[in-house]
Amino acid sequence: MGVQAHLATRSAKPGEVEAKWFVVDATDQILGRMSTRIASILRGKHHALYTPHVDTGDHVIVINAEKIKLTGNKREQKTYYRHSGYTGSIKQRTAAQILDGPFPDRVVRHSVRGMLPKNTLGRQMLSKLKVYAGSEHPHAAQKPEELKIG
Repeated sequence: MGVQAHLATRSAKPGEVEAKWFVVDATDQILGRMSTRIASILRGKHHALYTPHVDTGDHVIVINAEKIKLTGNKREQKTYYRHSGYTGSIKQRTAAQILDGPFPDRVVRHSVRGMLPKNTLGRQMLSKLKVYAGSEHPHAAQKPEELKIG
């Protein structure tokens, strides 16, 4: 056994993870393909030191969310539902209504949120996602790197 006996899988500790910043331009990107890549980066799966129970992911800034592309008829047919909890208070909107409305960033945020864990760790990872409808973002001080998707 000798040398092999003391080798073990290394787990990341929460304090030793150095998070980087990435910026993604959503112009003419397909929503689902872009969201899977973003979710993977938020989880930290691109790191060699990925640990499922520790937030090892990086920060992601998405710009031009209003220019996202949906394939097929999804722009007109995909519906998003909201419910306040009161009887008969369910509301529905199509993806086109949301993208043309005042908060087009919600389509990207909703898509990525569905691909993250449904627990406290997943909510912590989602807080590292910054989505902006236009091409401006206030995170220049973090020196984000450009991330090419697709």
